[in-house]
Amino acid sequence: MPENLLAIDNGTQSVRALLFDPKGTLLAKQRVPIVPYFSTAPGLAEQKPEVFWNAVCEACQGLWKQGVDKSGIAGVALTTQRSTVLNVDEQGKPLRPAIHWLDQRRTEGLPPVSGLWGLAFRLAGATETVAYLQAEAEANWIRTHEPEIWKNTYKYLLLSGYLTFMLTGRFVDSVGCQVGYIPFDYKSQSWASKSDWKWQAVPMDPHLLPDLVPQGHSLGEVSQKASQETGIPKGLPLIASAADKACEVLGAGALEPNVACLSYGTTATINTTHNRYIEVIPLIPPYPAAEPGEYNLEIQIYRGYWMVNWFKQEFGQREEQMAAELGVEPEMLFDDLVNAVPPGSQGLVLQPYWSPGLRNPGPEARGAIIGFGDVHTRAHIYRAILEGLAYALREGKERTEKRSGVPITELRVAGGGSQSAAAMQLTADVFGIPASKPHIYEASGLGAAMDAAVGAGIHPDFPSAVNDMTHLGETYSPNARAHAVYEELYNDIYLKMYAKLQPFYKKMRQLGLKD
Repeated sequence: MPENLLAIDNGTQSVRALLFDPKGTLLAKQRVPIVPYFSTAPGLAEQKPEVFWNAVCEACQGLWKQGVDKSGIAGVALTTQRSTVLNVDEQGKPLRPAIHWLDQRRTEGLPPVSGLWGLAFRLAGATETVAYLQAEAEANWIRTHEPEIWKNTYKYLLLSGYLTFMLTGRFVDSVGCQVGYIPFDYKSQSWASKSDWKWQAVPMDPHLLPDLVPQGHSLGEVSQKASQETGIPKGLPLIASAADKACEVLGAGALEPNVACLSYGTTATINTTHNRYIEVIPLIPPYPAAEPGEYNLEIQIYRGYWMVNWFKQEFGQREEQMAAELGVEPEMLFDDLVNAVPPGSQGLVLQPYWSPGLRNPGPEARGAIIGFGDVHTRAHIYRAILEGLAYALREGKERTEKRSGVPITELRVAGGGSQSAAAMQLTADVFGIPASKPHIYEASGLGAAMDAAVGAGIHPDFPSAVNDMTHLGETYSPNARAHAVYEELYNDIYLKMYAKLQPFYKKMRQLGLKD
């Protein structure tokens, strides 16, 4: 009886085809790097949809070349980057390039949400937040600036919905993938009701949106055409999973609300899984978890580990060159930089708001580094980046605990940054609680495979899948001395930085000094 699971993970930097067994062991992997996006003007980020699909096909074909037995596969699941959107015609053909989640275009001057909703937002002091959401919505930009494209759009899809169509020929998508500026009701985990304010904020015909399927249920079967292009057996069920962050949380085994999953990726996040709808920040909803009916309470640092890549590009040529000469991974040498500096970076403190937020921080926010002295080197800057990210995520932990009433007692850390032993130790020290890695790096793909395992009947439910398929890797315990240093810096300096600097950020915004 087939019992292995195929997971397709379309991330920002690459597409991976991953084969897992029912115990969560990674049996085979094929990674295909992709160029994340191209830009035709400052702030724009787009990609040709065929780049994603061709990479899916190449990754799957690469698995078969490794000798993977197709007959042993019970089901397929797909997880993708969030908030990348496409307009397609009735045949599913894209009408324009996909707008990438890193795109920064905005549509100003849209009519505000009116009526009782508008009054409610004014009374709650949320009018600016709603206007920000409207301006950020890609659909509003296309409808305003490319009306012919919008007129000819048959379906408006997230990347997950587009790849699902390519695999099955059906305009359907998983509930767990609905993360973006779309009229989705995050509380009921369905398309918004007719009276919901989101239809005013992002006006569109409801028929433009795909049908939704709960996580762990079938989206359809792999079509003949998709089978020919990918090599996946025709008729194999494609089982609904969730967006990459949600799958990462599940793959890390963070199913209980006291266990937080930190994602050290392009966007750094802290997530906890709850069975209650809780807005940690007002008007910012929790997203669908990879388990149906559950919620991921998430706080984001938008350009989280992007800052690490920025540092490597701007200041890390020496380590990159040395790593190539020594035949080792560059991260090993960057860990040496971190370990060369004491906890607290000798008073250098970084606030990682390299991109503005909606609320806490607000749209005026900028990044800052304070405390420079003649002792500081690029190694101090690098460590301060890691510490600043950990401070921001700890602040997210405390916000989550306050709103949910559930103390967070364990950390799971996934994403590229989890491969750094120095970053893992630093995280445990800043939080003051143990930080563990999942047993494999491909936590997002594993979470998708777990959805497939439940959907295909390999495991009876999600707790069983977590018990059998997720295991702890290395665990880092906090160092008491380092934690004491971080306690003072975090409480007495970091938490007070934003309020002190906010007036300057607002003035910069008024002067038109944009990021």
